[in-house]
Amino acid sequence: MADNDALPSNESNASSEKEIEMSIDALASTVQESFSLSKKHKFWETQPVGQFNDLGGTSLPEGPIQQPTTLSEVKQEPYNLPAAYELVTCDLDSDEVCSEVYTLLTNHYIEDIESVFRLNYSKEFLRWALCPPGYFRSWHIGLRVKTSKKLVAFISGIPAKIRIRDAVVLLAEVNFLCVHKKLRSRRLTPVMIKEISRRVRMENIWQAAFTAANVLPTPIATTMFWHRTLNPQKLIDVGFDRLEAWITMAQYINFYKLPEDTTTPGFRKMEPHDVPAVTRLLRNYLKQFVVAPDFDENEVEHWLLPKEDVMDTYVVESLESHEITDFCSFYTLSSSIFGSQNHSVLKAAYSYYNVSTKTPLLQLMSDALVVAKNKDFDVFNVLDIMLNGTFFRELKFNPGDVKLHYYLYNYRLKHVLRPSELGLAPL
Repeated sequence: MADNDALPSNESNASSEKEIEMSIDALASTVQESFSLSKKHKFWETQPVGQFNDLGGTSLPEGPIQQPTTLSEVKQEPYNLPAAYELVTCDLDSDEVCSEVYTLLTNHYIEDIESVFRLNYSKEFLRWALCPPGYFRSWHIGLRVKTSKKLVAFISGIPAKIRIRDAVVLLAEVNFLCVHKKLRSRRLTPVMIKEISRRVRMENIWQAAFTAANVLPTPIATTMFWHRTLNPQKLIDVGFDRLEAWITMAQYINFYKLPEDTTTPGFRKMEPHDVPAVTRLLRNYLKQFVVAPDFDENEVEHWLLPKEDVMDTYVVESLESHEITDFCSFYTLSSSIFGSQNHSVLKAAYSYYNVSTKTPLLQLMSDALVVAKNKDFDVFNVLDIMLNGTFFRELKFNPGDVKLHYYLYNYRLKHVLRPSELGLAPL
């Protein structure tokens, strides 16, 4: 039998750890050198973002790259498009419009290189992700074909207060940029980006944050997803994982076996009256990171209160004092599976924010895995941001092959950040 405490592949883990420890500055420099003149990002080189040739420079100040203008100087009309298309505002309160956005993303959004898995955001998730307190409906932008009214592209933004070192910046978090596969040669993406930028400026907001799998000018940090197997048999069946020749399926299943119940006393589902305590815990925790949200109670209520098939949050309540001392959270994001005769959906839990003050983080996350397993999740995904990297080995997480790059628009940092300096969890 395989040792239940040994990692399945020591060599692959060692090489992955070396890759993670590699200097992000060196990585960015390598990327910079690899760009030939023909491959330069013509669009992004015109935008107020950090450029590759600025890396390592000490003369450029941190902070906004371009200063705000008067609102009257902001372009008042939408950007021009080819005659066949029109820009529209998508009202996600409308079931019909929300279904259109869902269908576009389900068929044309992020998928793996082999086109076996494609992210499948539910309509409930989209409304949660795109309609937080103070959101602007005008920042939900669609592109329609004039004749058929078919929705063929989408981009969104939500307002967020992000602390960057000591400065709290009101910015737009931009997400869900998606263009129909058949139209990706039409240069529609730059128009969608310019239009969301214009609408953000119309609200007197001048910075933005976003993530992407692609390397653009210039990441403020590069992170990696790690995966913890919860349903070994299914992950092998659908090709998410593979069984090495030296281990049997029974050994593989046994290796990833979890306890049936959580072990932390007072571990329970978050309730509305927990919002003030969770807010205090989260705000105090996030102070240690260079870039992190500046959440208030209304935002914590929106983002962290449990929502069926969207968000799960569990708190630890002291049995003696009834104080909330710790919490963990994860959201539900499934993927459509293609090419499998037996499975059509991969149910994944994505770690969100986890705060440990009394309960060791390792124990807290072990309980999160147990809860996710009992709720029939197939895999638990975690980015190596914040303090997450401290529990990967003990809890049998394996490095994935997906990197996620973080970007700031119209805001410069002098140095690329390590993942552990980031306190901003993406959706």
